[in-house]
Amino acid sequence: MSTALIILAAGKGTRMKSDLPKVLHEIAGAPMLLHAIEAGAVLEPQRVVVVAGHGADAVEEAATGHDDRIEIARQTEQLGTAHAVAQAAPLLDGFDGDAIVLYGDTPFIRPETLTAMAEARKHHDIVVLGFEAADPGRYGRLVMEGETLSEIIEFKDASDEVRAISFCNSGVICADSSTLFELIDAVTNDNASGEYYLTDIVSIARDKGLSATAIACDEAETLGINSRSDLARAEAAFQSRARAEALENGTTMPAPETVFFAYDTVIGRDTIVEQNVVFGPGVTVETGAHIRAFSHLEGCHVSRGCIVGPYARLRPGAELAEEARIGNFVEVKNAVLHEGAKVNHLSYIGDAEVGEASNIGAGTITCNYDGVMKHKTSIGARAFIGSNTMLVAPVSVGDEAMTASGSVITKDVPDGALAIARGSQVNKPGLARKLFEMLKSQKNKRDKGAG
Repeated sequence: MSTALIILAAGKGTRMKSDLPKVLHEIAGAPMLLHAIEAGAVLEPQRVVVVAGHGADAVEEAATGHDDRIEIARQTEQLGTAHAVAQAAPLLDGFDGDAIVLYGDTPFIRPETLTAMAEARKHHDIVVLGFEAADPGRYGRLVMEGETLSEIIEFKDASDEVRAISFCNSGVICADSSTLFELIDAVTNDNASGEYYLTDIVSIARDKGLSATAIACDEAETLGINSRSDLARAEAAFQSRARAEALENGTTMPAPETVFFAYDTVIGRDTIVEQNVVFGPGVTVETGAHIRAFSHLEGCHVSRGCIVGPYARLRPGAELAEEARIGNFVEVKNAVLHEGAKVNHLSYIGDAEVGEASNIGAGTITCNYDGVMKHKTSIGARAFIGSNTMLVAPVSVGDEAMTASGSVITKDVPDGALAIARGSQVNKPGLARKLFEMLKSQKNKRDKGAG
């Protein structure tokens, strides 16, 4: 059965107190909208429609930037959830398959849950996702008769008897696409809020002789995000789950509560991740690597057996081959370090390639930016870069070459050569004492004048 996702992302999110559309606020380095899109990916949808409203241009840019096949429907008036879903109807006209309605601000629906909904759709015309609420509060209630869902009643319209029900509506609904839009056409706004409720399609369907059911998920999956506090709780929930999965998959973390993952972090087994490590988006760490404390990684690939940190920063484009070493207070950006290369102390390696088994001395800088353009530094295999070397790109250092400490390298260094590029040292006997006496005298005069 073909599947279409309809993801509602039109709300302003007034309680977020933000100019940014609510669904673009990030969890684990990605807008919550993308979490919702990725959750639905388990169904291998043929079509994905995002319904945008507030900040529609920004929402469209984020969605299509993630996947250019995503289609955008616009909801110019906020008239309720049924009205929002109806905006997707023209784009899905003639689509033959199921449609499932998700929410851009409810990003934690598990793949297993959506798979269970798809399976239930084989036996029922409409499937609704519900949950047992610890505090039902103002959620809509699911009225069940055995396995049959008879209706969904919004809190504002519920009697005291209905409000006592703890099985609540998540808002996620699955139905045949054409059936869904036919039912929505029959929805009215005759209710306490004057809105077109998507939930009304259940009772309309029952009146038409169609079957409906609800399946249950864990309440944590239905966490909706409406405020900064909700966003912080969502981040905490994501991190807790990501840490548990990493431990389960064979990652050692002495203090897992201090490690932060991105939505797409990949960590191989037998990797050690020490305290206070932060993974930004786009990081892959292979088996047996060691990420030491207080390091920050984003957009990089760390191969088997590498050691990174402590206090290291790997920026986008950093590619470490097996057994490479990145030490304390080292920053690497858009650079390839081949097998066994070492950059151990206080260095910046940007827009560069470092050959296998080369050693980069402390305080080395690849001077890659001329104020307008970036330039590349190439260092060959088994080279030795002396401490405090400035490599002014574009420049290359050959295999088994060496630079003297304190050099400013502006010309290519051939294989096996030693490059020395610094002023000759000159010693002036006794001059240091004379300078100190002069400076102390000047200081004494200033101190007396200030007094």
